[in-house]
Amino acid sequence: MTTFALIGAGPGLGLAAARRFGAAGHTVALLARDRGHLDGLVAALDGERIKARGYTADVLDPDSLTRALHAAGEDLGPVEILQYSPVPRADFMKPVLETSAADLDAPLAFSVKAPVTCVNAVLPGMRELGRGTLLFVNGGSAVRPKPSVAGTSIAFAGESAYAEMLHTALAPENIHAAQLIVPGAIRPGSEHSSPEVLAERLYALHAERDGFRHYAEPMPD
Repeated sequence: MTTFALIGAGPGLGLAAARRFGAAGHTVALLARDRGHLDGLVAALDGERIKARGYTADVLDPDSLTRALHAAGEDLGPVEILQYSPVPRADFMKPVLETSAADLDAPLAFSVKAPVTCVNAVLPGMRELGRGTLLFVNGGSAVRPKPSVAGTSIAFAGESAYAEMLHTALAPENIHAAQLIVPGAIRPGSEHSSPEVLAERLYALHAERDGFRHYAEPMPD
């Protein structure tokens, strides 16, 4: 049995993705900062007979990410699928002319350094398995920078570049890196961007292994 590891576990897309990958037979490792929050998600999955465990980690603390992912691999089985989809903080989204160099420290740590840390933690196990999937979920500013949200636009661009390089470099090792762009808000009941629909798209990216960048719906004009 292999593990689906989710960075940024929450009750929306995170829980829906955990359900989808768990239903496919993977154990589930949920990573987030709040232990009580994690316990609630694990209980929900346990009630559906999905084996899950929560691990406290902060994406701005690389050591905590590495410890949590190593523990998940030891406790639950090797991580075959990693999904990186934490929600950026509101203070990352200042207008570009109000953004200082220091304002970029946390967004870059969140969207660039943390993904690199996570990939480095799980890559040895994927290589031992002979397969793996790295899933990156981003908003529309990853491909179309918005001056009103400079921090995320800059940081998402860095994350996108890193993920696309992984897609090319790891393909010969049967490790697939893919990015799902969600242009608007994740909305329950939405035809294209509900948690359940997006979770199904993410599972398809893992199963079909076709191309790098995918869109939940077309980018608005």
